[in-house]
This record gives sequence, C-alpha cells and structure tokens, in this order.
Amino acid sequence: MTGKAKPKKHTAKEIAAKLDAATTNRGGGKAGVADRTGQEKGGHAKYECPHCKTTAPDVKTMQIHHDARHPKIPFEEDKLVNRHATTAADSSKSRPGVRGSLKK
Repeated sequence: MTGKAKPKKHTAKEIAAKLDAATTNRGGGKAGVADRTGQEKGGHAKYECPHCKTTAPDVKTMQIHHDARHPKIPFEEDKLVNRHATTAADSSKSRPGVRGSLKK
C-alpha cells in the first residue's frame, strides 16, 4: 500500500507551472539589475526618488512610494529624476521585458 491519498505522479498543471517558473524572466538576479536600476534606456525604472534614490516605473508609483516613505516632505513632481532622459538609447540592445520567455 502506498499511503494516505498521496498522488504517485505529477499532474500536468504542476509540470506546466514548474516549466513556466523556470523559463520566464521575472526580473531578478543579474539579468534584471539593469532593468531595476534604470541603467539602460527602456528599463522599467524610469523615475528616481530625489531623497532615497529608489526607482519607480511611473509618476503614480513614485507618488505612492513618496507618501509611504517620506510623509513629512511634500511631493513635488518636478524634482523627480527622469533616468531615461539622462541615458542615451542603445538600439543594438533589446529592451528588457519582465514577462519574456528565456528559451523557446
């Protein structure tokens, strides 16, 4: 006898989930550093907080960050650092994608 209702084999759903987790770029590790820090134009980190240097993809997210982390300082949109404006575009490199497949 095997045990108390323990499945002997993996389900197709479980195998598909493991395959998806192994082949999808989630933006972590060395591959996502440039994307998270906004070093290359096209990354998701467009704006930088002038107080703590944290990056965010848009103004609304930066305002949420500012309200949570710097509540005593008034939010001024014109003081945000646009990292895409300061970095030159390199057309030879592909744009980073968070949800792209690593292997086809």
